[in-house]
Amino acid sequence: MKLWVAALVLSSLPFVASAQSAVKPCQDLKAEIAKKLDAKGVTDYTLTIVDKGKESEGKIVGTCDGGTKSIIYERATSSSQPNAAKKK
Repeated sequence: MKLWVAALVLSSLPFVASAQSAVKPCQDLKAEIAKKLDAKGVTDYTLTIVDKGKESEGKIVGTCDGGTKSIIYERATSSSQPNAAKKK
């Protein structure tokens, strides 16, 4: 019986770990993603926190706040840079 309980507990550990990562605060996860992108030498990007289901253009790179929000990665393009300069 003890062996069965131990097997059940060990088999549920991946589910607990994934549930904890989904509860991570958005600002913490955003900072972690930015740190990884910076370490890879990625420049000219934005990370935006949006409500789940209201994703905009860009790639979803994480979910946070219990899965209620998404973090969107958008890379700046050469065509968007002149527009940014005009808006200043």
